Amino acid sequence: MFNFSDIPFGGFASIVLGIGIIAQWVAWRYKLPSILILLFSGFIGAQLLGLNIDTYLPGHEGESIILSLVGICVAIILFEGGLTLKFSELKSSGGPVFFLCSLGVVVSFACTTLAGIYLLGWDWRIAAILGSILVVTGPTVIAPLIRHVKPSKKIASIVKWEGIVVDPIGAILAVFTFQAAIAGGVEQAKTPILYSLGLTLLVGVLLAFLLAKLIELLLKHHLIPDYLHSFFLLAVVAIAFSVSNVIQHESGLLTVTVLGITLANQKSVSVRHIVEFKETLRTLIISVLFIVLAGRIETSSLINALIPGLALLAILVIVVRPLSVFISTIFLKQVNMNERLFLAALAPRGIVAASITAIFAIELKRAAKTNDGFPEGIAEQADIMVPIMFIIIIGTVTIYGLLAAPFANKLGIAAKNPRGVLFAGADRWIRKIALALHKDGHSVLLLDTNYSNVAAANVDGIPAKRANILSEYVEEELEFSGLGQLVAGTHNDEVNSLAANEFKHIFGSANVWQVAPLDDKAHHTTAVASHIRGRIIFPKRLNHRRLSEISASGMEIKSTKLSEHFTYDDFLNNHPDAILLFTSSAEKGLHPAYDGMKSPGMGVTIYAFTHPN
Repeated sequence: MFNFSDIPFGGFASIVLGIGIIAQWVAWRYKLPSILILLFSGFIGAQLLGLNIDTYLPGHEGESIILSLVGICVAIILFEGGLTLKFSELKSSGGPVFFLCSLGVVVSFACTTLAGIYLLGWDWRIAAILGSILVVTGPTVIAPLIRHVKPSKKIASIVKWEGIVVDPIGAILAVFTFQAAIAGGVEQAKTPILYSLGLTLLVGVLLAFLLAKLIELLLKHHLIPDYLHSFFLLAVVAIAFSVSNVIQHESGLLTVTVLGITLANQKSVSVRHIVEFKETLRTLIISVLFIVLAGRIETSSLINALIPGLALLAILVIVVRPLSVFISTIFLKQVNMNERLFLAALAPRGIVAASITAIFAIELKRAAKTNDGFPEGIAEQADIMVPIMFIIIIGTVTIYGLLAAPFANKLGIAAKNPRGVLFAGADRWIRKIALALHKDGHSVLLLDTNYSNVAAANVDGIPAKRANILSEYVEEELEFSGLGQLVAGTHNDEVNSLAANEFKHIFGSANVWQVAPLDDKAHHTTAVASHIRGRIIFPKRLNHRRLSEISASGMEIKSTKLSEHFTYDDFLNNHPDAILLFTSSAEKGLHPAYDGMKSPGMGVTIYAFTHPN
């Protein structure tokens, strides 16, 4: 078999990128946790094909370079995560987030440390450092899971905030624990710990705030050209992370997280385009990092760590996470029992845990050589920290990734295969369609700025709100649980196009539709560019004016379930003027009709405009 270790580094990088995109596609196609596929690909690639970065960067110097690059990448990921955190989300989730990131961290740290000491027989230094690192969850695994599970907005906010905020907390806690380990105990290290805590908070918060204000002013006064915005912020994040770590070890993660949160919540300039760039960059970084780091794990070390790793995994999943969630939220009325159960069953670990563990495993081994106070055998225990962490990452991602969605559906936290429709507009023809869908149990929500349209929808029992589809309120505060696609059907073609463009990052471009614009058949020199529009809905590319005329003519919505004895052709023979609007099936859910689609088959329910007679 060809050994890829013989190829140059450029070839290695190209293969890793290729494996990364294939793994991401396989995860999307078969609805599997992407990180699990990436880890498996990296490990198998190293064992069978020799894809190991240590071939190109051997020795201690190479390891330091790898860890430095991993640190920068983690900083970018946390900054991007911070850019998605809005304070408005804390109205319904502030209490749970605060207690999970404070009391929950204490409970998790204490339980994991005690389990390591008394159940697994580790030295207290190893147990405490692993316990501090394992309080983290992380955006690298939380964000894909939220996207896959699609829980309620409140639960998504809680999980997202906890996953991002708790990462720098875990890193800082690991620093303090390491200082106590070097000093021989907490009492001996009290002074350096308090000093480090004060310096970390000062550097992390103050530097982040000053940088955020500087960036805000530069962008507000257009002192940085648009094409340099993303690159400029990328450079600032890397510099801020490195400078913070020079001043105070492991304070860089706090700095970049606070920087992202501060920029996300200022009102002077928009950072949406930067967020979109960082999302793409995050996917690239996650794909490369997990493949590269998994490839560095040796089979022998993984086998040695298998039993203690699996034991710790079971303790974390069965005892530690449920205990920390229930103690943290026991007196909170913001979350009910089903929501507590779901939170207790969701704590996957990711790249932050892996990178911090790698750093402190090296630090512990170095300290064991120079510190006479360290007991014998601690270097050997430090050797299995990294493989144990990868066992926990693989285990938690597998368990939570495979069970989170069905468990959320069982608890009523998320809708199974959400295919409901968000309608932009609430004119009469939309209300007729929405009412028919709503009566059959499909989730719908109508948004319109016209009070009469919204009032008419509410009188008919259709969920509707008076809001502008392009407002921040819609994206940040409305509940989209159960909704999986947008139909932009206002009378304003430009609003429809803008709405479709805005909601692509929420529902995906395949699920964003709009009615045909008036310039649909115009020359490309006068028509709006197709790439900023959604998919054109309904056969014959009907525009808003034509749909309004059809509705005013007396045509009504008829739903019909097709069967072997009554096919779509039979339906058209009975209703030659029918206009197909939506189809629904048990396998694929609700789908809009469009030009070029296949004829609906047996077992499909169709919704169409027909004449009542």
